[in-house]
Amino acid sequence: MRAPDNRPKLRVIAGQGGEAVQPSDEVLIDAVVRGDASVAGALYDRLLPLVDATLFRMLGARTPDHDDLVQASFEQIVKTLTTRRFARACSLRTWASSIAANVGLNALRSRVRERRVVDRNDAAVEAGERSIARDDPERDLSLRRDIERVRSVLSDMNRQRAEALVLHDVLGHDLAEVAALLGVTIAAAQSRLVRGRRELKQRLEVGGGMS
Repeated sequence: MRAPDNRPKLRVIAGQGGEAVQPSDEVLIDAVVRGDASVAGALYDRLLPLVDATLFRMLGARTPDHDDLVQASFEQIVKTLTTRRFARACSLRTWASSIAANVGLNALRSRVRERRVVDRNDAAVEAGERSIARDDPERDLSLRRDIERVRSVLSDMNRQRAEALVLHDVLGHDLAEVAALLGVTIAAAQSRLVRGRRELKQRLEVGGGMS
């Protein structure tokens, strides 16, 4: 006799008022792990705003390859779930944010190598960050240049330190979350963060500092 399947099923149920109740993160993750294709839409809808916002913060604009980067992020998210690399030490949203940040960091590195960062992003960055110092165009331009310079420096930094810096100082994850995302101890995560801040400061000073 076949044993009953007690695994959670992916389904949308109705709440007391008749409204749809979406499956929990745990149910979504379990569905991905067991290869349930019906989970794709729900996973995408839940994480898209976060992935989109993370990439925007990393790159400063929705560049022509933005959709490709979103797609690459989701491919990595699904891959890490199906291969059980996600140990559930943090939330699904935190995990997805870290993956999107990593995809964004790779994109920054690629653009710097190609020496086309300013040319590819200038118009988009101007539109995407126009709200900064809106009443002072000169200060606005200076701030945008500083932001782009920091992004460029991050792309050329030691990878481990840059990742810790992005996760903590850019995306706002606490030290315990950073440690879980990087698979290291809290002490090691803190060391990478301190060293990353120092490296960023030194590189900015060598290049003339901020405006």
